[in-house]
Amino acid sequence: MPFKFIKTKIQDLIIIEPVVYSDIRGFFTESYKESDFIVNGINYKFVQDNHSLSKINVLRGLHYQSDPKAQGKLVRVVSGKIWDVAVDIRKDSSTYLKWIGIKLTEENKKMFFIPPGFAHGFIALSNNVHLIYKCTNEYDANFDRGIKWNDPEIKINWPIKNPIISEKDLKLPYLKDIKTNKYRFNFL
Repeated sequence: MPFKFIKTKIQDLIIIEPVVYSDIRGFFTESYKESDFIVNGINYKFVQDNHSLSKINVLRGLHYQSDPKAQGKLVRVVSGKIWDVAVDIRKDSSTYLKWIGIKLTEENKKMFFIPPGFAHGFIALSNNVHLIYKCTNEYDANFDRGIKWNDPEIKINWPIKNPIISEKDLKLPYLKDIKTNKYRFNFL
């Protein structure tokens, strides 16, 4: 099997380490193989691939899509390094509002599977980070949601104190505002 699937302390979040074949020419690795993923509990159809480029200290997130367009993501870095975060926003989960952060780099080639029901964000730890991720649902602006990156209820320990954040992400609500119905939501 060309992958090692590592379960995390939050159910359904999985770290994937591919087998990498290296020699003097470079390397070869499989980045996705449906049959191996299904056998290891990732039984989703991926329908959209995204590619982002970020400069050092750029923070993107925390993003999610609400039902019925919730997205799962298979995230990997092809150039550079990031600290990637997934937050459990499934109300009925025993790990509700818990989060996991993992370093994804071009060197370690790890991938992070984040199923529907999680908010996702990352911070670029190097310049010119190329991040590629597969999605289980197509993007739909009508279901696009987010949570402020530094929400005090979630308490993510970001490795950078003054990140570069988009205007859109700066306007994302805190959980307390989502819970009081100032914003539309489905999971929270």
